[in-house]
Amino acid sequence: MANRGKGFGPPLNNISETVGNTPMVKISDRICPKGRTIYAKCEFFNPLSSVKDRLALSIIEAAENDGSLKPGQTVVEATSGNTGIAVAMMCAQRGYPCVITMAEPFSIERRKLMRMLGAKVIVTPKAGKGTGMVEKAKELAEKHGWFLCHQFETDANWKIHYETTGPEICNDLKGMNFDYWVIGYGTGGTFHGAGKYIKEHSPSTKIILAEPGAANLIGSGIKTARNDDGTPATSHPAFKPHPIQGWTPDFIPLVLEKGLDHCIQDEIIEIPDGAAVQTSLALAKNEGILTGISGGASMWAAVETAKNAPEGSVIVVMLPDTGERYLSTPLFSGIVEEMNEEELEIARSTPSWVLER
Repeated sequence: MANRGKGFGPPLNNISETVGNTPMVKISDRICPKGRTIYAKCEFFNPLSSVKDRLALSIIEAAENDGSLKPGQTVVEATSGNTGIAVAMMCAQRGYPCVITMAEPFSIERRKLMRMLGAKVIVTPKAGKGTGMVEKAKELAEKHGWFLCHQFETDANWKIHYETTGPEICNDLKGMNFDYWVIGYGTGGTFHGAGKYIKEHSPSTKIILAEPGAANLIGSGIKTARNDDGTPATSHPAFKPHPIQGWTPDFIPLVLEKGLDHCIQDEIIEIPDGAAVQTSLALAKNEGILTGISGGASMWAAVETAKNAPEGSVIVVMLPDTGERYLSTPLFSGIVEEMNEEELEIARSTPSWVLER
């Protein structure tokens, strides 16, 4: 690369200034169908390694600007992990106490990362699913007078993607084809905000929205029942547990629903069981790209889109986070800690320092 050694630029004032401007990386034909091009938007280049860094920055700055977040006030949010890590980062940088509610099934390493960043992590029972952790955060905010982020409802969520993620993609592809944009959803903020920008500035681009086949909430056609503040009133009847952490809680977030109401999606793809993990592993072994289960799911949808796309098509896919968030999940279940027989054979091929089992 011509810019190697050039430097990033002048020193930054704080870590929040590193959020955004993530790169797109071309996927080789070891994964991408021949005659098509897939670019991965690598959101793990954000400072805390996920797309949710954008959301946390936007929510905190919007609340500071409108006065709803006061100096020294505790910030509370419900999260599957990445938003909590990002909010904890912002709170550490700005000096706010932070409390996170998180449902029991999500990965242990996420809890540890949030606690390392100074947050208190309140784990809610598995039976409550996503709605349980949301209800707990709301209760805590009301009881203690804390600032609730409302990531699933706030317009600050999708607006940051309209202002940054969408423009970044379109600017980086200026003068090139941009035929498909493929994305899954957690809160729906990236889909809503970046999708709105893409449709306005590249109207011929088709937007492909993916969700787990085991939890096809959108595909069911059933809307989520809501409280007056937009939070879910009950768990969605079409929800079933699925392995794609960070995607598809047991309700349709209000931010996502508003995006769907704009009809910016052209197609909805369901991810079959096992496909997300298999594709994440394939990206690591074939591309050197370490992304999580959600990134594998998105890439699977992008590859399927490419298979059915006309020759010469360009597909952009979002990779939301890093694979290091999933060490205790099924993504790493087949990866052992000890040397296998092949590795032992290599070790024994020279005489010194052989660690026998």
